[in-house]
Amino acid sequence: MIMIARKNRRLLAAATLLFGSLTAFEANATDAKADVLALGGSVTEIVVALGQQHRLLARDTTSTYPPEITGLPDVGYIRALSPEGVLSVGPSLIISEDDAGPPETVEIIKEADVTFVQVPDALTTEGILDKITIVGDALGVPHVANVLAENVRAKMTAAISDANRPEASKKRVMFVLSTQGGKINASGTGTAADAIIRMAGGVNAVTEYEGYKQITDEAVGLAAPDVILMMDRGDHGVANGELFAMSSIQLTPAARTQSVVRLNGLLMLGFGPRTAEAIRALNAALYASNDGA
Repeated sequence: MIMIARKNRRLLAAATLLFGSLTAFEANATDAKADVLALGGSVTEIVVALGQQHRLLARDTTSTYPPEITGLPDVGYIRALSPEGVLSVGPSLIISEDDAGPPETVEIIKEADVTFVQVPDALTTEGILDKITIVGDALGVPHVANVLAENVRAKMTAAISDANRPEASKKRVMFVLSTQGGKINASGTGTAADAIIRMAGGVNAVTEYEGYKQITDEAVGLAAPDVILMMDRGDHGVANGELFAMSSIQLTPAARTQSVVRLNGLLMLGFGPRTAEAIRALNAALYASNDGA
């Protein structure tokens, strides 16, 4: 195991060095004119990771990393776009996550004289690599994309392996999207939250349905989460005292130990090039007080 780990580290270091060289080469070979509108936080992160930040003309509201791109014009929330807002910035290429909308806006944009590339959602390592490949091809830097993909693959493989632990010691985690109206809106299966919990060595406490939905106080009690997982800011936040005072949460193991983990939403749920970092951060937060796996 030690020899394998050392080999992985050497391969990762070599890939990182090669990636840096290719990024510089292809960035210089690319037209420096800003012409790309990125829609979706993970897509924007990939554009930057590919060394193509200079091509970014504008972004959507969910694109907040790296921080310096927040100075770009904001065309609105990815699921509530207007054709006028998107086309007003004059992009020649739009690269978008798959959930851009509403549908009628996307249809109008596609009919305009603009190249529109949609990037499928991802909940797996391979899905992230596919996103990188699609964005790299759209930007004309496939070689950089190949190296970035291998770099990300190595990091994901290592992070998931390091986070793995015996089933009996895995904590039950409930991802709470919101507590509006005093009701818990929690993640079931088939979501980014479900995927990141499992990758980080946890067990999703709610598996009776797919997607996100409000659940009853009884359902929260039956889920018996050891830890509540939430995004760290915005409309999804609620103070710890208020959270653990909720009747649905009060009798859970998480309430007894006051266990809540808050992570940046884009890092945790974006499934972009930083996902290995999210896995390690969540794993560390879940098991920080444990002496061992």
